[in-house]
Amino acid sequence: MSEKTEFNHASVLLNETIEALHIKPDGVYLDGTLGGGGHAYEVCRQLGDKGRFYGIDQDAAAIEAAGKRLEEFGDRVTVIRNNYCNAREALKEKGVRHVDGIVLDLGVSSYQLDTVERGFTYKYDTPLDMRMDQRQELTARDIVNTYDEQSLYRVIRDYGEDQFAKNIAKHIVQARADKPIETTFELNEIIKAAIPAKMRAVGGHPSKRTFQAIRIECNRELDVLKNSLEDFVNMLNPQGRLCIITFHSLEDRIVKNFFREMENPCTCPPEFPVCICGKIPYGKTVPRKPILPSEEEMEVNSRSKSAKLRVFERI
Repeated sequence: MSEKTEFNHASVLLNETIEALHIKPDGVYLDGTLGGGGHAYEVCRQLGDKGRFYGIDQDAAAIEAAGKRLEEFGDRVTVIRNNYCNAREALKEKGVRHVDGIVLDLGVSSYQLDTVERGFTYKYDTPLDMRMDQRQELTARDIVNTYDEQSLYRVIRDYGEDQFAKNIAKHIVQARADKPIETTFELNEIIKAAIPAKMRAVGGHPSKRTFQAIRIECNRELDVLKNSLEDFVNMLNPQGRLCIITFHSLEDRIVKNFFREMENPCTCPPEFPVCICGKIPYGKTVPRKPILPSEEEMEVNSRSKSAKLRVFERI
């Protein structure tokens, strides 16, 4: 496997997302995590001549793959290389201020995981990297070798939710005192040594949570999400919908709490008989509970098992 790996990513909750978007043929739609263009293709198929689609991704390989996949839709499609946190400005530059629907699929693509050189996976021995945008300077190697023990502990505890975070951080700092930690397998061995043998036998690969944590930190994934949600809601036309697919509890909690706040932004103390802050709801979550993958999808695509789709409709 190499950089020539085809950008192949099975779009999770594809039918459910397309259905939730309520696509209008002459509408304007945005995918902030374009990837290989799976969700995008289905959106574009439902657009008429007046419909417009904007796709954003920070990964050069995704931009190239999606560009080819969406070629048949001609000038209805605009592909932009950027981070979705800059979507509002990027679309404003194209003369677009409001859209009828937005999709965010927060999963790491199969391409990124399976392309060895990208350094996302603990399954192959390769230099530590994990950058989603390779123009970025900070890499996983930098985090592992330069963060102090307390910072590493915080990253692994908060983003990996690993009960052995403290010990893993301690072992990383001890190991790098001899020489820098350069590769995924070197890091695997250090993590393995930090986790009791009986615990390594259950719950999947011992490195899974730590690698997730370092990837989130490297790409500032949770900060980017938190800082983008308000812009997305403000970009929606009335009855426009924001569809967000999350893959772990931290992302899902951010989205769920934000949607709740948008439904009820009132800041008055609960003892006040009437609202005096004047803040009115922006919209509502539809449906109330997250949409989960079907049994069939989970059988076909194991990466969909932790996925949740939440949908917010603008008033």
